[in-house]
Amino acid sequence: MSHGRAVGLMVLVTLMWSIAGVVTRHLDSARSFEVTFWRSLFNALALLVAFALMRGPSLVQRIAQGGKALWFSGLCWTVMYTNFMVAITMTTVATVLVTMSIAPLVTALFARLFLHHRLPARTWAAIGVAGIGIAWMFGRQALEGGSSLTGILVALGVPLAGATNWTLLQHIQQRQRRNPDAPEPDMLPAVLIGALGSAAITLPLAWPMSASAHDLSLLGLLGVVQLAIPCLIAVRVARVLPAAEVALIALLEVIFGVLLAWVGADEAPGPTALQGGVLVIGALLGNELLALQRRRSGLA
Repeated sequence: MSHGRAVGLMVLVTLMWSIAGVVTRHLDSARSFEVTFWRSLFNALALLVAFALMRGPSLVQRIAQGGKALWFSGLCWTVMYTNFMVAITMTTVATVLVTMSIAPLVTALFARLFLHHRLPARTWAAIGVAGIGIAWMFGRQALEGGSSLTGILVALGVPLAGATNWTLLQHIQQRQRRNPDAPEPDMLPAVLIGALGSAAITLPLAWPMSASAHDLSLLGLLGVVQLAIPCLIAVRVARVLPAAEVALIALLEVIFGVLLAWVGADEAPGPTALQGGVLVIGALLGNELLALQRRRSGLA
């Protein structure tokens, strides 16, 4: 897969991830942990079907032989699937989004510390500008709405788990390049492990359930289109793009989410949200255009 195609697929992934907000605005009665449970359960069911087609009977054997890396990645997916919704129940959405905006910086630091990656100055600059843009979008709302320290700590689990997961996947690819004759571990089942873990954790907290048939259809859509498909693509893309670049592009989820809520749920963004969005998109485009220019000139 070329770098350009990987970037395009990652942008598509963020678009699919971003539909959660606008879809949940149309739920009748399902709330909080019940939303997380049904979404994770439908995600797991969709992944089971996908893996049955892709891996067949060998799926169980692949999971059994996956080793610590597979299960650790699955734990990261569980945290990412679960912590966002749990944090939302403890503090404001704006506070959670601001907290999650540190993901590219944490991922870059993890890649530098554990993989000894030397990131170009343009990527560090893009991370900084994008972080400022996200903070500008939601910072005022977070301050006005108040914040819970516990909620912030729970929300921190999302960027920390994401950074750990992307760094782990990069490490596996790095090791594979050094020893191409060694069997390559199959990390895709980690997404399924994460979905099952999230559903198991939130099931006791989801009672009493109140989701209508309409709610279940929307949550089924989220489980398949917003989680299962894009997460499988993201694991594949992480084999091509640097971990910091994956996390940086993932910030587009916030921008797409705001725009979709505006179009589909009449939640018009304020001027600060629009200004911050311009900063984020500008940082992403600048980073990718500079990378393309350097690749064409043979310098990177």
